[in-house]
Amino acid sequence: MTEETRSGAAPGLSGPRVAAAVTAALPGGVFPGPGAPRRRWTRPRHLNARWRRPRTAFVFAGGGARGAAQVGMLQTLLSRGITADDVYGASVGAINAAGFAGDPTPAGVERMADLWRNVTRDDVFPQGRIPGPWRFLQQREAVHSNDGVRRLIEGGLTFDRIENATVHLEVVATSLTDGRTQWFTYGPATEAILASAALPSLLPPVEIGTESFIDGGVVDNVPIGRAISHGAERIFVLLCGPLRYTPHPYRRPVEAVLTAFFIAIHAKFARELERLPAGVEVIVFSVDSDPVSRYDDFSGTEALITAGRTNAETILDFWSAGGHGSGTGRPPVSSPEELEATSDEAV
Repeated sequence: MTEETRSGAAPGLSGPRVAAAVTAALPGGVFPGPGAPRRRWTRPRHLNARWRRPRTAFVFAGGGARGAAQVGMLQTLLSRGITADDVYGASVGAINAAGFAGDPTPAGVERMADLWRNVTRDDVFPQGRIPGPWRFLQQREAVHSNDGVRRLIEGGLTFDRIENATVHLEVVATSLTDGRTQWFTYGPATEAILASAALPSLLPPVEIGTESFIDGGVVDNVPIGRAISHGAERIFVLLCGPLRYTPHPYRRPVEAVLTAFFIAIHAKFARELERLPAGVEVIVFSVDSDPVSRYDDFSGTEALITAGRTNAETILDFWSAGGHGSGTGRPPVSSPEELEATSDEAV
């Protein structure tokens, strides 16, 4: 592997083949800001300085039971020798981010895969005696307790406090005091991750100190802004669904509310991709909406792990060959003028 080809370069995928690849939608995309790094190593500014690898972050998005796809994406990243300096997570992404940050090795990721494969609905969301729809109408904080999620988190952690993770870790939650974004960078890991994954109405808020917190995905489901503000130059985003959200026709009022929520969180991510600062490159892995599942359906875990792994391979091949954009027929996020100085291979 040479410094010119970037980690994970795909033999034979260049030039016309890259151009052909962007004519069909990709399972993700490559979005360089102006002056973003286009090689594995960055040329030093001074003659006596050493070559350096761009500061790299992994961002784990929320997505419920579909979070299994992120394990397959991690398998591909590590197989290409791609590692992270910093890890950020929201919702189920906080659970996976913490699992990875504690043991960022192929063996550690395989352990995560085994944990996902063994999760069942009753482990995380026990059904109880009352029929499902009626539980949403009861006077209670949430449909389910968070005991099952707590056990899942504790089963995947290899450290007690966030600051003791092998890789720098941050997880996000939403304050119920004033709705602000709360980042946890130190302190007891289980409680912070539990708060980040506290899905509204499904799981109860988590008290930390004098405040209550709910799911971090409410305010920042794909926290690339946090990574950028902390100096990340190359960001790998691990989504649990499609890159762009396509609303489906809804038949019930509750579905209309959920549709509006999903539109809002996807719109925030889209805006951030369109406004990448100079020197930042974002590589996004995504999975399709299939297999479609309920929030408590873990039957598609193996298929999601496989899809995450395969889709990440496709995107890394595309990225390694100098491709950018997402192959959706839409213009690249960055303008041609911005890209002109970043790569002679850009299409």
